[in-house]
Amino acid sequence: MSASIEISNVTKRYGALTVLDDISLSIKAGEFVVFLGPSGCGKSTLLRMIAGLEDVTSGTIAVGDQRVDTLPPGKRGVAMVFQSYALYPHMSVAQNMSFGLENIGMPKKEIGRRVQQAAATLEIAHLLDRKPQKLSGGQRQRVAIGRAIVKEPKAFLFDEPLSNLDAALRGRTRLELAQLHGRLGSTMIFVTHDQVEAMTLADRIVIMQNRRIEQIGTPMEIYRRPASRFVAGFVGSPAMNFVPIKSVADKSNTLTLGTRGLGDIHAAFRLPPSFSPEGASLGIRAENVAVLPAGQEGIALTAEVVERLGDRTLIYGQMSDGTKLTAETDGRSEARGGEILQIAIDTTAIHLFDAAGIAHHSERD
Repeated sequence: MSASIEISNVTKRYGALTVLDDISLSIKAGEFVVFLGPSGCGKSTLLRMIAGLEDVTSGTIAVGDQRVDTLPPGKRGVAMVFQSYALYPHMSVAQNMSFGLENIGMPKKEIGRRVQQAAATLEIAHLLDRKPQKLSGGQRQRVAIGRAIVKEPKAFLFDEPLSNLDAALRGRTRLELAQLHGRLGSTMIFVTHDQVEAMTLADRIVIMQNRRIEQIGTPMEIYRRPASRFVAGFVGSPAMNFVPIKSVADKSNTLTLGTRGLGDIHAAFRLPPSFSPEGASLGIRAENVAVLPAGQEGIALTAEVVERLGDRTLIYGQMSDGTKLTAETDGRSEARGGEILQIAIDTTAIHLFDAAGIAHHSERD
């Protein structure tokens, strides 16, 4: 069973402090949505408001066809998995999973069925008699998820559930969560500040910043067509390069962008007449900055740091005017720090941002 979630004009204030400002969002039944953003942007607060752990100052929240923002947490039909596992140390895995159901007086036979079914889904049936201290971090997280599954909720809410795991275990658990969503088909909302988790898990990502939603889209929509300079810099590793623009000339639908460091860039772009170069910047991802073979002339880039990642090499450098730029080349690169390289940029892949940080896209995008 899964349900849609409708968040309408929700605001949250603590006294004079506004932490969420007029948030509206529609989540489809069965969708996996990730709230992504830096610490303090309001993503966990929004999740807790859906769960009923924080009051709504104004606006409404509905799960399915029922308004829930006035209901207590236990009546909302959602189940939350926290960053901390919060397991009872004196109880077995089975007891931890069944405790909430016992509290509401569910028949023992039904509790047993749900616990066994959830344990099989999570592949922890062999751990049901163990105490939490005898489990690994990944196993404890599965138990916490199992405790949510047995409630058979309309939606699952995950508040940074992988942040306490080491890198390798995070990767495995991320895969397990994706598989779990495929098996259950349930509505899931997942809060994280880790863009890798967001990109690999989400049907849609909700980028949050400064008390509001910055952009909503599929992972690749957000990566390829960021709505703002903030999104462009936050999503993607390494972060997008930004180069200041000095001048803009638009003739026959071809822009000539005067920049520091990169010189004049010609691009098939159309900008509104109101676009001003003052405070504007050009954005280009590292994979769209090519390191040219020896002997070919391009734009000079002095390599400062060379980061070898196996299948690819990242070169963090500086152009003649002091502007920093990151280039990506293949793992066989022999570039060294201090070396002057020649680069070229793919003008079909540039992004433009005005002084307010709003993106302007080419008509091909």
